[in-house]
Amino acid sequence: MSELWSEMGPQLWPAFWMTIKLTFFSAVGAVIWGTILAGMRVSPVPVMRGFATIYINIVRNTPLTLIVIFCSFGLYQNLGLQFSNQVKNNNFWIAVLAFILYTATFVCETLRSGFNTVPLGQAEAARSLGLSFPQVFGIIVLPQAARTVIGPMGSVLIALTKNTTIASVIGVAEASLLMKEEIENFADQVIAVFVIIAIGFMIITLTEGLIFGYLAKRFAVKR
Repeated sequence: MSELWSEMGPQLWPAFWMTIKLTFFSAVGAVIWGTILAGMRVSPVPVMRGFATIYINIVRNTPLTLIVIFCSFGLYQNLGLQFSNQVKNNNFWIAVLAFILYTATFVCETLRSGFNTVPLGQAEAARSLGLSFPQVFGIIVLPQAARTVIGPMGSVLIALTKNTTIASVIGVAEASLLMKEEIENFADQVIAVFVIIAIGFMIITLTEGLIFGYLAKRFAVKR
């Protein structure tokens, strides 16, 4: 066990820091793109509604591994989409892009469920005052809906954190890749390696759960 820890210990923080960075940048992008998709889903423009519906149904029902591989081989290797001249950095941002495309569908549906909690009369009153759809959406509906779905958004973030393990498919050096490498080096201590990595993920996800639980109570909509 001491040999395992001396080998694995110094690599734990860099690996989990990579996991945290993947989660953070992917979450920011997913919230932005997911909010746009949510606006399109309830837009009065049929083309926007149709695009958002088709996109969400296709992407949400596609395995995330395939989306990551598509972004790596399809967008990067075949179409030349490149974020950095360094392979490691480029793979990192390719993985972030894949997570954004996938997670945004769940952000969209979570927000859309929050729209149903906003009284219809408020939107109708805003339209009667001459506000446009973007104004009604951005000023009246979205702020209230966002407050009601803070808790479910926490669940989406926790799922995203666990999904970052798929980034190892394209060589991103996050926690699950470290686990695979250590299992190969210490095949007789598989359980110990698994427990160490599992504890790391538990610390991250439990922290996220506590933060979003607090925020959900702090900003709950009182009706």
